[in-house]
This record gives sequence, structure tokens and C-alpha cells, in this order.
Amino acid sequence: MAQGTLFIVSAPSGAGKSSLIQALLKTQPLYDTQVSISHTTRGMRPGEVHGEHYYFVSKDEFEAMIAEDAFFEYAKVFDNYYGTSRKAIEQVLSTGVDVFLDIDWQGAQQIRAKMPTARSIFVLPPSQDELDRRLRGRSQDREEVIARRMAQAVSEMSHYAEYDYLIINDDFDLALSDLKTIIRAERLRIGRQKARHDALISKLLAV
Repeated sequence: MAQGTLFIVSAPSGAGKSSLIQALLKTQPLYDTQVSISHTTRGMRPGEVHGEHYYFVSKDEFEAMIAEDAFFEYAKVFDNYYGTSRKAIEQVLSTGVDVFLDIDWQGAQQIRAKMPTARSIFVLPPSQDELDRRLRGRSQDREEVIARRMAQAVSEMSHYAEYDYLIINDDFDLALSDLKTIIRAERLRIGRQKARHDALISKLLAV
């Protein structure tokens, strides 16, 4: 069976990364594409479901997993841990399903070091003005908060060249089409096609 591909997707806040992934998943069957579910130690919020939004675990459980090197990457944010389980992702990939991981550039660096076969995609906004407009439209934050988020976004965007693919999210439908094209191209790679169609190829080459 062909091995699935791990797709890492990163972008600054406001670039539309999460919206693109969610729109993509609506067009892909679960037996082809899934989104990675992270582990976290934070409390479950109203409406959240264990195993659907996050795997909710205790701090002791999480730290035991760290000691076992069970995470592709993890980070501590505001006293709560968040991490990507190596075992969970590898199990899904082994069934031939592609997995999408919505993560920042620092987490992406950790994962690429442990799984060089992962493919990475960076999403950029069409301009700083548009990014500023999107950030303002999402909340009623004060000017200093918006300025801080913009500065952080510029810092994040400086890492775009570390990725395999770059999508400019100016027109959402076009950006979604670009994302689908990347997936299609990766699925047509020789190694994956050979694994999927080995019997056919053997018959075609039979003398």
C-alpha cells in the first residue's frame, strides 16, 4: 500500500491557512485526507470533543510522552502543552491517507528534522495592507495589539523560503485550487504511484 504524505501548512495569522485547510477537507474523502489532531493539556471548552478537536490529556501524561520522545513537535503556550503525536500520524500515513498539519514555522522545523519526507506549504497574504485589514476585521483589538500582531506576522513570513511550496492567498478559490494541485502532484510522484499500481506496472512490463 502507498504511504500517505504529511503536509505541513504554515502562515501568519490572517493569511487564511485554516480556512483553506477546512475548505480542502470538504472536497476530500476521509479515506484520502485527514487533518492532524494535536494533544493538549488545556481544559476542554464547551462544544469540543475529545479525539475530534484535540486529544485532551493531563500534564503528567503529556510529560510522560515527552520523556518517551512520542511527539514530532511540542510547545508550551501559556502554561499548557500542545504537541503532535508521532504514533498517531504514522498510523494514519501507513494506511495511505494524507495528513494535514496546521502549525507554525518552529514546529515545522522540528517535524522536517524527524520526517524529511514531509511536504511543507507556506501561505502568504497578497499584501501587508490586506493582512492588516483581515486582522482588524477579526477582532476589536487596540492599535498596539494589532501592531504587535503585524510585527509577529512579518517575522513569521520571513521563514517562507524554508518551505517546499508557496501559495499567495489573494483569491481564495484560486488559492484552494493551488492547494489541491500540490496534493495531486505529490500523489503522482513515482514512488507513490509505483506502490499504488505495482501489480499493473508488473503486468505492463511482463515479457
